[in-house]
Amino acid sequence: MPVTLPPLDEVLASAHVVSLAMRVRFRRVLVREALLLDGPYGWGEFSPFVEYDDDEAAAWLASGIEAAWHGWLAARRELVDVNATVPAVPAEQVPAILDRFGDCRTVKVKVAEPGQSLADDVARVRAVRTARPDAAIRVDANGAWTVAEAATALRSLAEVGLQYAEQPCAAVDDLVALRERLDRDHIDVVIAADESVRKADDPVRVARTGAVGVAVVKVAPLGGVARTLDVAADLAALGVRVVVSSALDTSVGIAAGVAAAGALPETPLACGLGTVALFEADVCAQPLMPVSGTLPVRTTAPVPDPAGFPAAPDRTQWWLDRLARCWGVLDARRAA
Repeated sequence: MPVTLPPLDEVLASAHVVSLAMRVRFRRVLVREALLLDGPYGWGEFSPFVEYDDDEAAAWLASGIEAAWHGWLAARRELVDVNATVPAVPAEQVPAILDRFGDCRTVKVKVAEPGQSLADDVARVRAVRTARPDAAIRVDANGAWTVAEAATALRSLAEVGLQYAEQPCAAVDDLVALRERLDRDHIDVVIAADESVRKADDPVRVARTGAVGVAVVKVAPLGGVARTLDVAADLAALGVRVVVSSALDTSVGIAAGVAAAGALPETPLACGLGTVALFEADVCAQPLMPVSGTLPVRTTAPVPDPAGFPAAPDRTQWWLDRLARCWGVLDARRAA
């Protein structure tokens, strides 16, 4: 969490709750709500998914407070590479979605969607390969597969050519078992961890197992740019490469991810920071959308227009109450 925690009244007074429509369903979300903070250093974002409890959501508030009240570490590069993101849509919709991301050279594809089949996943990934023959392709299962299901799916998907498979199984022990099975069956797919990093009490534990070659780090769930860079350093020391990704943020939150990627000592793999393209419209007049597959590194977030995307009054109050509770969690941690 930040070194100092602003008074709750000050944080609440800075808060603006917004509601953004999605172009397509992503993570089973069609409307994305976020609370934006207007602080002395600029804008920050607090947008944990609604199902997260206060203990988990508090890290997201720490990240927003860092951006708005403390600022970010200095950048080491001016641009970062960004991947396109393809939700779990029918294969025929893939080209239109990719067009929204411009000339991205890396594509992440959602797989293992409830109610869909492996055939749907393979068709979607093949559609990406057809549309972007030279792209690096990643798949993300969000921990939905068992070890046996993951091995079967990755055998088929590997034929298309994968850079890595993100969180194929939920549990760390299952990722270890899957790595052993893939090696035994000569299935050449790198495993990446996401939830096993950002949702873990020890975000580096999964790297110590040797099961993963890539770790996805997200600024808001980890508690801010400074914390993300600390975790990335620990991962790099274990030989694990880092991908900085978003959590379906507005451009305000995306800027924090770009700041983290820009401050890493080593150039990261293409970042999952192009998801603003999934919104019907972004809260910022100049949204952080990739150009030629890159985003510029910024010292502060772009200035949003929260008045143009107001949440309903009851939802605004829900978010303000949640902010207050999460502030209390951070205050208790500071006092402990």
